[in-house]
Amino acid sequence: MTTPHIKSLWWLVVAAAAVLMITMGIRMSLGLFVQPWDKDTSMSISQISFALAVCQLMWGVAQPLTGAAADRFGAYPVLFWGTLLLALGIVLMPFLPNAWGLTLTVGVMLAMGSGAGSHSILMSLVANRVPAQMRGTASGVVNAGGSFGQFVFAPVLQGLMMLPAVGWRGAMYVLAGVALLIVPLSRFLVRGNGQATHETIAPAATSGNTPQQTLGQAVKQASRNGSYWLLHAGFFTCGFHIAFLVTHLPTEVALCGLPPSVASWSLALIGIANVVGSLAVGWSVGHFRSKYILFWMYGSRALLVMAYLMMPRTDWTFYLFAIGLGVTWLATVPPTVSLVGKLFGTRYLATLFGLTLLSHQIGGFFGAWLGGWAITALGDYGWMWYADMILAALAAVLNLPIREAKMEKPV
Repeated sequence: MTTPHIKSLWWLVVAAAAVLMITMGIRMSLGLFVQPWDKDTSMSISQISFALAVCQLMWGVAQPLTGAAADRFGAYPVLFWGTLLLALGIVLMPFLPNAWGLTLTVGVMLAMGSGAGSHSILMSLVANRVPAQMRGTASGVVNAGGSFGQFVFAPVLQGLMMLPAVGWRGAMYVLAGVALLIVPLSRFLVRGNGQATHETIAPAATSGNTPQQTLGQAVKQASRNGSYWLLHAGFFTCGFHIAFLVTHLPTEVALCGLPPSVASWSLALIGIANVVGSLAVGWSVGHFRSKYILFWMYGSRALLVMAYLMMPRTDWTFYLFAIGLGVTWLATVPPTVSLVGKLFGTRYLATLFGLTLLSHQIGGFFGAWLGGWAITALGDYGWMWYADMILAALAAVLNLPIREAKMEKPV
């Protein structure tokens, strides 16, 4: 492969990372709005948590739907209309500051719009355009873009909301304007060739796919694969963990009597730590079996939550906790994408990985919603932390029986 072609492929990867930076930066910073919405509107934390839980769920629903649409009609139309829906949902929310309005604008419109410009389509685009030896590192770079978005958006949004002339409403209008940048990025992303240019079918010994296989046949084949369901189960617990923290960490900080800046910087530190984690895991996917990478990542989460529960609640406790969590935060995506690709090939990766993301976000729904119920009914998040720890340990164990081929030794 020529050097100019390799450079063009890396620009494709950077463009995908930039789109994910915007969509994930917006979605992963929504927890910063919980306290302002609670104080400035008639909504309770329980109602806000439910709307954000719906957002988690609908983002997951968007993954297989938009993935299937992109597999059928191409990525650009899905990215374009998804961006408009995302921006419209953000703009409308300040005009509908009540429970049903938040559920409609953020829970449905923002979620579906950001879901269109997320992992399912972007990872599939990259996997289908780069050679196999680049896929692990490329997926790590794209994933790091989403994490970098969280690092940038969280402190900037917090700073904007603290300005009297801007507040939370003005901050949302800024988000809508930034969201529209996805349109030119998407045009560049699909420029030249919207179809796969490299191997898209898994080896017959691994997946049994054929070039003539339809989308429906691919989904049916996956549904009969036990390893695919184990991957779903582990990803469900991952969604529970991330949604609980990204939604309720700012409230946990407030319960400890610490300023809002601790929450925003904790979310930012999670993001920047996951840039490192995503790049490292992306490299590891090319050198180690993905199921073992997932085992160690999920296991480390259980240990980190255990350590957090034993530490005093200070600002530095949150910062160190955030850095530890950030290393694995979204870094579970590259090995999960890798496993789906190994099991079934990349032809319908957008749909099949999108379905695993749906399971992830069903877990996210319960993480966000049950966290809101806990703080309303019990006054703290005590039992949620233990549930999070147990689920993380369970996810680690569930990944071990996945039937993944051994890594091929370089020749």
